[in-house]
Amino acid sequence: MPDGTILIADDDSAIRTVLNQALGRAGYEVRTTGTAAGLWRWVAAGDGNLVITDVVLPDENGFDLIPRIKKLRPDLPIVVMSAQNTILTAITAAERGAFDYLPKPFDLKELTAVVQRALSTPAGRRDAALDAETGDLPLIGRSAAMQEIYRVIARLTQTDLTVMIMGESGTGKELVARALHDYGKRRHGTFVAVNMAAIPKELVESELFGHERGAFTGATNRGIGRFEQAEGGTLFLDEIGDMPLEAQTRLLRVLQQGEYTTVGGRVPIKTDVRIIAATNRDLRQLIQQGLFREDLYYRLNVVPLRLPPLRERGEDIPDLARHFLRKAEDEGLPAKHLDAEALDLLRHYRWPGNVRELENLVRRLVVLHSGDTIPVTAVAAELREPAKSSSLDGEDEPASLSASVERHLAKYFADQGDRLPPPGLYDRVLAEIERPLLSICLAATRGNQIRAAQLLGLNRNTLRKKIRDLGLEVIRGLKVD
Repeated sequence: MPDGTILIADDDSAIRTVLNQALGRAGYEVRTTGTAAGLWRWVAAGDGNLVITDVVLPDENGFDLIPRIKKLRPDLPIVVMSAQNTILTAITAAERGAFDYLPKPFDLKELTAVVQRALSTPAGRRDAALDAETGDLPLIGRSAAMQEIYRVIARLTQTDLTVMIMGESGTGKELVARALHDYGKRRHGTFVAVNMAAIPKELVESELFGHERGAFTGATNRGIGRFEQAEGGTLFLDEIGDMPLEAQTRLLRVLQQGEYTTVGGRVPIKTDVRIIAATNRDLRQLIQQGLFREDLYYRLNVVPLRLPPLRERGEDIPDLARHFLRKAEDEGLPAKHLDAEALDLLRHYRWPGNVRELENLVRRLVVLHSGDTIPVTAVAAELREPAKSSSLDGEDEPASLSASVERHLAKYFADQGDRLPPPGLYDRVLAEIERPLLSICLAATRGNQIRAAQLLGLNRNTLRKKIRDLGLEVIRGLKVD
């Protein structure tokens, strides 16, 4: 059976009762109080093996109490509970020396697991307090998915571990990287962000590692690379999957040996930089295709951190929308708010462009809508999909299809912000059009490739090759409704 006395401070009697019963059934001795003063008396008397405290207590803030407890009894683990479920709460808990942070409402099984882990972890291996300053961070959300992200960030700020951030475009990968830097041990150093997809492949090595004078045509002076710029700080490598293999080999050496050479240089240069990488691609698939080094993948993937797409955290959308409305107002745009029905519509949209798409939409609504309250009709008009033609016959076919593609591409470029999309856009766009076209025609002809080829105006052998190249599955008898 578990062994230990747990001291609980929370001004909500119902929470005290629930914790008393749950931890009592788990075999622990439990003492509860509704004040910081009551908790401090027990701690000062040397009682208890673990403290669980709320942040908001009637007589003292729990965060202010933690340093006093740590000073008197540095080996006493402290778990913080809070209904103020923001990233700053999680980071402040880590700064003050808390063992862990649990957002309210919490899962009792998770709480019990945290208690067991805290009591079984040697004191010397518990997280040390940070010296970071508090401030505002642009990471918004109270969903369970975001709470877990906050907790991981709070732990990682106390390390120099290499982090791999994975997530769809627009989920906020660079914001997380900045949070790891701004609240970490290297916050007084420089944060340097590099988008691999935006740099011509032949210039990537020079961009990262610098070059010597005369190293290549046009190198009239010595060039400083991003590693040198980020010395003592953090280097964020966005879209790492687009890094050329030659540059991957150089990066692997940095991670293995802590040194690099400039392009055209011969003398190794020692470096002290924390690496944070990010990708929206499947690196394991790139490894299978021979486009990404497997040994580099394992060096970068020390701590994997997956950011959920916005469609998986719909409960965060109202808070995000209000945040972007305030941000627009701070930038000099008119103060606006969304009515309840508009917020509800936003919550149920799929958001293929994720948080970036939501921010762009809010900004567009603020500029285009004249009233102080943005109604659901204005939001619906912006989210409405282009009307789909029921027929491709007639003179309007090229114009309607072209307009649809133009709208799609215009939105795609707008969602990229100031960055250009990865190279190869022409082939990707053609593939996106070709695949559904062939699939629909094959379905319409019930898998008859001869009839499908006639319908498309293609040679039968050409159609077969395209089916094979695109990996299409031909199912005979399939009919389009």
